[in-house]
Amino acid sequence: MDQTLLNIGFGSTVVSDRVVAIVSPNSAPMKRLKDEAKDEKRLIDATYGRRTRSIIIMDSNHVILSAIQAETISQRYATLKEVKKDGNEKPGA
Repeated sequence: MDQTLLNIGFGSTVVSDRVVAIVSPNSAPMKRLKDEAKDEKRLIDATYGRRTRSIIIMDSNHVILSAIQAETISQRYATLKEVKKDGNEKPGA
């Protein structure tokens, strides 16, 4: 059972295979999603007091807030998927 961790900033990681979407928090639907998750106790705040710059939606229906840009996390995710596809254990190996 090989689980690849995705760095979402400031020492926080998530299991990359469980990520459904990485989105920007600026739109009204995303703000609504965040508020609903908070009300239903499915919200995980990994911003460490910084401004929310991305929202990560997991297959468990949890919503994770990150202070790292959505584009940056998406690039990290793509890199992990490429490394996993190639069969290498570490990026650049």
